[in-house]
Amino acid sequence: MNRGTIRSYFIGDAQADRVVPPSGFTARLTLFAAGAMAFLAVFALALSLAAGRLADRWASELARSATLRITAPADQMAAQTEVALTILRQTPGVARARALSPQEQAGLLAPWFGPGLDLATLPVPQLIEVTEDETGYDAAGLRLRLAAEVPGAVLDDHTRWRRPLVEAATSLRRIGWISIALIGGTMAAMISLAAHAALAANAQVIEVLRLVGARDVYIASAFVRRFTIRALIGAVLGTGLGMGGVLLLPAASDEGGFLTGLGFQGLGWLWPLLIPILGALVAFAATWAAARSRLKELT
Repeated sequence: MNRGTIRSYFIGDAQADRVVPPSGFTARLTLFAAGAMAFLAVFALALSLAAGRLADRWASELARSATLRITAPADQMAAQTEVALTILRQTPGVARARALSPQEQAGLLAPWFGPGLDLATLPVPQLIEVTEDETGYDAAGLRLRLAAEVPGAVLDDHTRWRRPLVEAATSLRRIGWISIALIGGTMAAMISLAAHAALAANAQVIEVLRLVGARDVYIASAFVRRFTIRALIGAVLGTGLGMGGVLLLPAASDEGGFLTGLGFQGLGWLWPLLIPILGALVAFAATWAAARSRLKELT
């Protein structure tokens, strides 16, 4: 399309606009499709952004923590724990190393064994919490030194279960963006159907307009304008309802986990404002393609 064609689509013409029925099935279908798709797009966008925040947080938090597990006879446990703590504090890249108290370890086992667990009755290993600094430490070298000086020590840097969690959150974010693309495609298909129906219903009017010299661009512009405005109105309403629904979601909390952090945060509230604009652009492209195709069939 050249600049003059695009301009003719957006500059209103009272006579041309009469070609498109102001109400009826096609108007209701366009408004409903745009509103429903915009409503769903808000939640898909919220899910995608929340999943992205979750992936970033898990990647940063879990990457800086590790656990050292010491398994030894009861009479050697304290000595091996002290040696392990000394090694960790001497290791470049380790910001902090702390042995968990019996109460903390009992708290970790409480979900499985219940409260009031007596660790003296169970062969529970000693856990040491390791936090690395920004530079990080050499895990392979640390394992070799621990194996030589603390035979019962096993370093778990959480790599085995950190990677699947981050990948799952990243996949969820990807699914959110794919959902938005599918929502846009569905909206385009429904608006195309509505435009085809409106063009077919006005076939006789279109024929008369052609007889008096109206060009196809003139006729198509009426449909493009009307359907784009309808889609914009529906998308604004759907986006407003969607953002209201997101506001009603529970705020993020550690107790609720991921399911309480699905809302937008900070400048993220500006992202849904793009949905009506994108919806109008989708409606414009879909109606233009439908109008050009249908007018060729009516030739």
